[in-house]
Amino acid sequence: MLNDEQLLRYSRSIMLPEVDIAGQAAWCNARVLILGLGGLGGPAAAYLAAAGVGELVLADDDQVELSNLQRQVIHSQSACGDDKVASAAATLKSINPEIRITPLAERLSGDALQAQVEQVDLVLDCSDNFTTRFALNRACFAAGKPLVSGAAIRFDGQISVYDPRQPDSPCYQCLYGRGGEDEAMTCSTSGVFPPLVGIIGSMQAMEALKLLAGVGEPLTGRLLLLDGKRMQWRSLRLRPDPECSICKGNTQHAG
Repeated sequence: MLNDEQLLRYSRSIMLPEVDIAGQAAWCNARVLILGLGGLGGPAAAYLAAAGVGELVLADDDQVELSNLQRQVIHSQSACGDDKVASAAATLKSINPEIRITPLAERLSGDALQAQVEQVDLVLDCSDNFTTRFALNRACFAAGKPLVSGAAIRFDGQISVYDPRQPDSPCYQCLYGRGGEDEAMTCSTSGVFPPLVGIIGSMQAMEALKLLAGVGEPLTGRLLLLDGKRMQWRSLRLRPDPECSICKGNTQHAG
């Protein structure tokens, strides 16, 4: 049950018939893992915190650097040198003191990554490298947890949802195969237009909230591509790869 303060705080969400009290309660009871607290993870986490998602698990092994501040708006200059998860946690607590935050100042991989994925309701991939993205995709499909994936580089952004609970959902590897030839292509080497990460990160939060409350139609099976220079969106239909080693043998995926 929501108390009086929560009813007031979240009233503008509760007013939406699609959300109502049941949807808000679902958010308040949810536990979400966010991998990466930079340009994408910052705005995603901020909107999830403001919306009242009950617990946010923040995972990132980096520290705040001066070069991050051009786009990573969750961090301030005074936080330079601090762990990103600590900096982000402080900002999120100032937005919504009632939510729970679990900061993990480490690069999750292997069994540790799988264990964290299994303990949450949903995962946001806000990382910046293919190795992490492929590992997170494997962990989510093994655990049957929906994955909201975003990426941004230069002026180009993309977002999609991979949901092993849906029999027609592809996975991240269906889209990229075993590739990763652009592994070295990151914001630190290629640059990124500052508001782009805010757009994609905010959309990741929106997809996460939709999934948690069962609102609308998520981006499962679709890839949205943003050309920031022309402000043009493209929507591509994605289908499962019948030979994919990750989702082919998934019992939930197989329906």
